[in-house]
Amino acid sequence: MKEILLDSFGDSMKLLPFLFLTYLLMEFLEHNTGTASSRRIETAGRIGPLWGGLLGLIPQCGFSAAASSLFSGRVITVGTLLAVYLSTSDEMLPLMISNAVPVLTIVRILLVKAGIGILSGFILDYCCTHILKAEKEKTDIHKICEEEHCHCEQGIIYSAFGHTIKIFIYILLISVCLNIMIGIIGEDTLGNLFIKVPFLGEAVAALAGLIPNCASSVVITQLYLDQIISAGAMMAGLLVNAGVGLLVLIRLNKNRKQNGGIILILYITGVLWGSLIEAAGIVF
Repeated sequence: MKEILLDSFGDSMKLLPFLFLTYLLMEFLEHNTGTASSRRIETAGRIGPLWGGLLGLIPQCGFSAAASSLFSGRVITVGTLLAVYLSTSDEMLPLMISNAVPVLTIVRILLVKAGIGILSGFILDYCCTHILKAEKEKTDIHKICEEEHCHCEQGIIYSAFGHTIKIFIYILLISVCLNIMIGIIGEDTLGNLFIKVPFLGEAVAALAGLIPNCASSVVITQLYLDQIISAGAMMAGLLVNAGVGLLVLIRLNKNRKQNGGIILILYITGVLWGSLIEAAGIVF
């Protein structure tokens, strides 16, 4: 139990700088967003998936948490959010480096993840805007502040700190519960799911990848390095592995139907791309 608590606390602590800077930005926008600022945000949103896919390459799940917060305040588009989720690497990169995986192999995997994230993000934004004709939601950071009771009148730093602590405690508690659950089930049992369902490898890997815990990305990556699962299954699992970003999305975005839709799209996208990679016989 002590090890679980220490691991959960350590992983959660890594998020603090990202969360604080994100909420500081959101508080600044809330207090200073006028007509000109709104236009700049909307213009940036058009190429948001590009930046989302590139930033997601950095091996730190803090970016997915930050993206979820920004989306909940309607600062970024759903396509940008998806791009970050799909390209986020979490524990994959450190594990591959520690296993002396060739640099070119790692670079190829990262570039494919980023490319899939960027392309999928642009497609989703296009579908929402031009096919579903969904109205663009206005930046609504103030609503989050009201729901979180952050006392914005006391200054943006105080408010950003309050948001950060609340989300940190939420993530820490969930992480502890997940670590206990995975400790009881066992990583070996989780890994056996891929072996027992070979024809549904991508679908099962993506389901495991949705678990907002670093253990899932570690298991998926290690199984691929041990040549137990294919490149398609590995990619499907790692594409949907958005880390704590999903926890932050569920916590802050009160539109439950929308949250479910985003998670479903993330899952389908991961399975689809993983299956395409498998069908093409791609090996990294």
